[in-house]
Amino acid sequence: MTSTHTLTVPGARLHYEVRGAGPLLLVMGSPMGAAAFAPVADALAAAHTVVTHDPRGIAGSRLDDPEQESTPELRADDVAALLDALGAESADVFGSSGGAVTGLALAERHPARVRTLVAHEPPLLELLPDVAEQRAAVEDMIDTFHREGLFAAWRKFMANAGYGEDDVPGPADEKPSEQDLADSARFFAHELRGTTRYVPDAAALRSGPVRVVVGLGAESGRLITRRTSTALAELLGTPLVEFPGEHAGFADRPAEFAEVLSKVLA
Repeated sequence: MTSTHTLTVPGARLHYEVRGAGPLLLVMGSPMGAAAFAPVADALAAAHTVVTHDPRGIAGSRLDDPEQESTPELRADDVAALLDALGAESADVFGSSGGAVTGLALAERHPARVRTLVAHEPPLLELLPDVAEQRAAVEDMIDTFHREGLFAAWRKFMANAGYGEDDVPGPADEKPSEQDLADSARFFAHELRGTTRYVPDAAALRSGPVRVVVGLGAESGRLITRRTSTALAELLGTPLVEFPGEHAGFADRPAEFAEVLSKVLA
């Protein structure tokens, strides 16, 4: 059984969902909202109290100012507020993609609130040796969005991420919902730059109380997030943990993914 809730935080109202029973586990993405994690959350709920949420400005989480920039620090403070609302001192945290960057910011800003952080394929482009080229590519994606629209921006994003032409959506494909279009527009206009420019404080993470695990999809070898995940693991001096599937393995193979995640948290 899943219960849905709304939490008011500075500048926004967050939609979040709670399911299951057991140790508290927060599961998050960015820009992916709660719906993207529903299958894996269901699989985890037998052994955990699983909380998912829509990041501010995405899906059911509404902003007072729709033009507000989304940063990992701001999203991390939202998660800390969510823990307060749950009456929880701390929790295990699983974050994927931009949600992994949120989790890293949470571990730095609110280290007492996180027991184990599993950072799955964070797009930390600043850790790459070709960071100047990556910054330019992100700026080109954002400019393309404003100039040519979502589909052109997504084509550049997916190509830079390492996907092939067959993986790039187009206008002739299944029509996205109005909410999907709105979330994608927010991603390019107000979220992509802040997430990819984030630089984790390696010294604080290494010396802090949070156990940080870096996750990588078994099938993500061609993706840029393989490079960023490897760079983060090397920076923190921690081994990579392999998860089923590729970047969205939590959605494609939720039962297998939940089994690996549960073992990591145990």
